[in-house]
Amino acid sequence: MSQHLLFAVVAATTLVAACASQSSNRSSDKFHTQLDEDWTYWMTEYPETATAFGFPGQNMKWTDYSQSAIDKRAEYLKKSLQRLGGIDPAPLSADDRINYDLYRDLIDTAARGLDFHNDAMPVKGVIPRNLLMPINQLEGIQQDIPRTFAMMPAVTREDYENIVLRLERMGPLVDQTIALMEQGLAAGVTPPKITFRDVPEQVNTQLVTDPMTSPMLAAFTKFPASVPETDRSRLKDRASAAYKQVVVPSFTKLRDFLKLRYLPACRETIDVAALPNGASMYAYNVKWHTTTAKTPQEIHEIGLAEVKRIRAEMDKVILASGFKGSYEDFKKFLRTGSQFYFKDAESLLTAYRDITKRADPELAHLFGRLPQTPYGVKPVPDAIAPSQTTAYYDPGSFVAGRPGYMFANTYRLDMRPKWEMEALSMHEAVPGHHIQVMIADELQSLPEFRKHSSYTAFVEGWALYSESLGEEMGFYHDPYSKFGQLTYEMWRAVRLVVDTGLHSMGWTRDRAIDFFRTNAAKTDQDIIVEVDRYIVWPGQALGYKMGQLKIRELRTNAERELGERFNIRQFHDVVLGQGAVPLDVLEQQAKAWMANVRGGTAK
Repeated sequence: MSQHLLFAVVAATTLVAACASQSSNRSSDKFHTQLDEDWTYWMTEYPETATAFGFPGQNMKWTDYSQSAIDKRAEYLKKSLQRLGGIDPAPLSADDRINYDLYRDLIDTAARGLDFHNDAMPVKGVIPRNLLMPINQLEGIQQDIPRTFAMMPAVTREDYENIVLRLERMGPLVDQTIALMEQGLAAGVTPPKITFRDVPEQVNTQLVTDPMTSPMLAAFTKFPASVPETDRSRLKDRASAAYKQVVVPSFTKLRDFLKLRYLPACRETIDVAALPNGASMYAYNVKWHTTTAKTPQEIHEIGLAEVKRIRAEMDKVILASGFKGSYEDFKKFLRTGSQFYFKDAESLLTAYRDITKRADPELAHLFGRLPQTPYGVKPVPDAIAPSQTTAYYDPGSFVAGRPGYMFANTYRLDMRPKWEMEALSMHEAVPGHHIQVMIADELQSLPEFRKHSSYTAFVEGWALYSESLGEEMGFYHDPYSKFGQLTYEMWRAVRLVVDTGLHSMGWTRDRAIDFFRTNAAKTDQDIIVEVDRYIVWPGQALGYKMGQLKIRELRTNAERELGERFNIRQFHDVVLGQGAVPLDVLEQQAKAWMANVRGGTAK
């Protein structure tokens, strides 16, 4: 080759590389710009979510649920999908290609949800909010409003001014919610009457005579030193006046509407298929929550197989315990034995705190990375406790400086057995939700939408998998706690059967309750609350077991293939190291890690 020709080839190669680099930079810049602009848009459109995530400048606002605002958000979502389609993903880096694929799937799924009257925001949470049914026993403004006030920062005078402004501006949110429910009534889209029975009382319980006894005004009962004394009386008086003049009239209107107008008109049916376009809605929800293409029938069969397997494990525990009697006798013993129940709420909460703090030092054996954000244990608010689950986790925010909390239900202590507490703590606190959610929140390498993605199969699958880690952490020593852990796993297997039975196979509520009661030692209070939850959140309960089965499968495969090179801390860091992802993406990440370990390149 001549020297001139060589120079020409080198120049051409350099030009191609430069063009490729420019193309990559253009695609990358366009993609990152869209992510930033979309995130800012959604945070300003949903100020309550902005408060939860620590996004600044929105703490004095509420979401606008007027029809024009709803329509504008839906249009923005569609245009965002079109805009993303105009970006060539080929030149993007490997990490950004994953971000691109996940973001496109996220907003495409959200856009398809508009057909079912879902809210437009693609990152709001694991439950798509149906705007024509904005309230049920588990969600709605009767819970969102006090929860938002509980999350708001209360450190500076401006923080307190924002709380007052939110109190003063609450009226339109209530009016818009009522208007949406009226639309739902006209369209024949309502929750079942049987599940809505306690909701008016949830609102009524929050109407108090003394504003300072309302949880919404808790911040005004004690001020930090950073708020000047000269401002405290003024702020407290404004908050009290806003409660009397805005909150009480608004919640009274809401209570009366729910009790006198809405509840009597709610539907008698319980399955989602009874709603307009309901069968398609269920198929959409099943895919949303499991991130798989499995049909309800396939999931139903998986559930039946898991019920059979776990029951065999339960029989082994009963035999090892020395109990003389049948499986039914043992369940009755666990449900009715007074030694298994606390007499007062504070003792229950103290026991949960003891379990979680005994779990903390064991985490070092299982994780290479742990979150910096702390957590605590609180009681479920009294207003919602009768219709709420046994416990739940409320995420913290590293940016906002807010800890996470496990909320434990202290309503009806005779239905809160001690033998379930270790498994429940592993799920809701550590190593379950708190570890997974807050590691994701603190990951600096991920775009914001990845930090806050809530794929049910991943988030809840991890938490259910975490229950099994209790044994490796020194828990479940006595047969009752071990049976409790198996009961909780059985509970999630039952969900696969019951959820699909209710929404695709014509099961009645009583049949679902009977199947649950037959196969799990959960108390009737829990069973009824759970079945009613599956009725109003169709498909959501499927994510737990489907996700846990995949994570356990990936761990088993890694242990078998890697042998002595398997490292449990590395495995868990890989699972949690990229935030919540669909199950197929998780499998790809796990396989890549195993390949690196085999090749000696894993860190």
